[in-house]
Amino acid sequence: MPNKMNPKVDEFLSQATTWKEEMAKLRRIILDCELTEELKWRTPCYMFQNKNIVIIQPFKEYFAVMFFKGVLLKDPNDILIAPGENSQTQRQIRFTNAREIDEMESNLKAYIQEAILVEKAGLKVESKKITEFIIPEELQSKFAEMPALKTAFEALTPGRQKAYLLYFSKAKQSKTRQSRIEKYTQQIFDGKGLNE
Repeated sequence: MPNKMNPKVDEFLSQATTWKEEMAKLRRIILDCELTEELKWRTPCYMFQNKNIVIIQPFKEYFAVMFFKGVLLKDPNDILIAPGENSQTQRQIRFTNAREIDEMESNLKAYIQEAILVEKAGLKVESKKITEFIIPEELQSKFAEMPALKTAFEALTPGRQKAYLLYFSKAKQSKTRQSRIEKYTQQIFDGKGLNE
């Protein structure tokens, strides 16, 4: 018997404009694995003992289940994909139709069970430390010019610092990096992350 369905996820699925049938199918499979259902980050998230295990992600071209500690899974079927070039811990299984879910249901359940075992074992992912990221020259100059900005930046959570460093560094031209730093200086002072 599947775990109780969360009314917030019912509402989310009723309002979905794409992948509605497919997400409902994934939901059923995941709930069969005895996980608790919540709505987090405006999407269905499934937990074991209040620890995030897997989340359903609808995108334009595909939909996915994303494992929070996916890098620790064995992946014997070679189906896990890093969601982005800077993803250190998460891994996705992507789908483009309901038939793929049907074909992969037993594998999907096996991956979910392994993810639960990873959580039960208390395994942790060693993420790249914030000190291992390169601080762009333009940001270093801004820190020298405004020491209070460096203090405010260092007070941010590591995740927020990482997001800023990646965003600033991604610009190819120095002028663009400077512009981005200027645009987000006040937000850093306010203790906010890149997308807050």
